[in-house]
Amino acid sequence: MATDALLVRAREAWRELAGVSMAFPAEGGVDVEVSAGSLLCPPGWVGIVALGDAAVVTVPSAGALATVRAVLRRLPVAELTDAGRLRALLPVTDVLGPASLAYLDRSHFRPAASDDVPVASGEPADLAALLASVPPGDADECGLTDITSRAFVARRAGEVLAAAGYRHWPGRVAHLSVLTGTGHRGRGLARAVASAAVADALTNQLLPQWRARPEPSRRVARALGFRRLGGQLSISLTGE
Repeated sequence: MATDALLVRAREAWRELAGVSMAFPAEGGVDVEVSAGSLLCPPGWVGIVALGDAAVVTVPSAGALATVRAVLRRLPVAELTDAGRLRALLPVTDVLGPASLAYLDRSHFRPAASDDVPVASGEPADLAALLASVPPGDADECGLTDITSRAFVARRAGEVLAAAGYRHWPGRVAHLSVLTGTGHRGRGLARAVASAAVADALTNQLLPQWRARPEPSRRVARALGFRRLGGQLSISLTGE
């Protein structure tokens, strides 16, 4: 099944990012290991990635391993990315997420285009102008400054209204980034530019990945055919 293939590819990519030998348990559940160099989370944090019925978790030191492992192994996988639940069970000082993780392949891709604004390749100056036009929180959240692909922009009369691209991740993953100007949202522009970026990733035999927290971003992903396979959460613990 297509979903199974997506799950296998997504899990392989995250296992590589863990920076230590570990696996999503075949029978379901969670694998918790120490990895000071984990890319599942910021340095010194606990990183949790749940995909399907299994999860991998990295902790920054051996001192945190026993406690985190004991707590998380008692929880259903669906609760591992529930920040409120973890706050009640662990000495959590800060949280990043949770964010949903969604993927697609060519068979599920539903291309989209704008009726009145064409999408074309963009330049760094286009991205800089768009990023400067939105609140700092939106600019930081979208991740456009980190893309390694070319940019795809919707432009009208010289103004960049929306842009998308992707960052190459290990495991041949294309991590999508999308942003629409504040005054131009709700017009399908995010779908149009994201569709162009997804098509480019698929042409390059990459696995498109959509990580999102806000519901509007998740709606765009669903419209393009992305399937939510799990979620990601990072937590900082007292003493780490």
